[in-house]
Amino acid sequence: MERSLKKMKNNNINSTSNNMMKGNELFHVIHKVPCGDTPYVKAKHAQLIEKNPEMAIVWFWKAINTGDRVDSALKDMAVVMKQLDRSEEAIEAIKSFRPRCSKNSQDSLDNVLIDLYKKCGRMEEQVELLKRKLRQIYQGEAFNGKPTKTARSHGKKFQVTVQQEISRLLGNLGWAYMQQAKYLSAEAVYRKAQIVEPDANKSCNLAMCLIKQGRFEEGRAVLDDVLESRVSGSDDCKTRQRAVELLSELETSLPRGRDAEMEDVLGNMLDDDFVLGFEERTATSFKSKRLPIFEQISPFIDQLVC
Repeated sequence: MERSLKKMKNNNINSTSNNMMKGNELFHVIHKVPCGDTPYVKAKHAQLIEKNPEMAIVWFWKAINTGDRVDSALKDMAVVMKQLDRSEEAIEAIKSFRPRCSKNSQDSLDNVLIDLYKKCGRMEEQVELLKRKLRQIYQGEAFNGKPTKTARSHGKKFQVTVQQEISRLLGNLGWAYMQQAKYLSAEAVYRKAQIVEPDANKSCNLAMCLIKQGRFEEGRAVLDDVLESRVSGSDDCKTRQRAVELLSELETSLPRGRDAEMEDVLGNMLDDDFVLGFEERTATSFKSKRLPIFEQISPFIDQLVC
């Protein structure tokens, strides 16, 4: 009897212990917090559970300095810093510590840097980084000559096609040019983006570039494609509303004279290197790595360069 009671007691203890372990695992899954007691784990706990971003940054620094999940710690810390309007500090942190990170993490760090440059208004650096990433794709370095790559966002993996990545980068580059009032460069980039993967949002941005140059009829034609649902994404309510607003702006704008248009052309010349490394397409060393998508847009690039 005594032995039986002792066995039941042990079973209850084991059962309680197992339930606690399962509950603990469930907690980490729900809150997306890793298990353990390392600086990185404490940083994520402070960030996601305690909602204490300042303390999270302290622990992220400790994780980086002790070599604890440096790739994730640096990227996550930069994101938290951006939320706290400490973007300049985040930029310097990435530049200083990215050599400690693995090769596989460099692409995601670049994406964080692009957002930080945008946040800080550092458009020249954003443009240069975007061009570099586009050159890497063209030269077969980013996708290793493959049509897709695996990306990660919020802990989930998904496949990104080369077309999607090029379109995303071109869209960011076009927007950066617009902030610099380089509307011809922005127009060229958006037109290339639309060849790769057309969408209504980029159509609106292209229309804005044309309106800024006083090319109202061309702008109207682009907006009509959105409002007539001839472009992917035209059904999005916000995009349609933006198209309507741009059309209203276009209609209230007065046509400008030839001299004003020529002044725009001279004042907003194409970026010297806007071809994004595509000018190297004649180099035989890159020919074997060339992805099919570049064959599709090459004729248009040739037209722009001439």
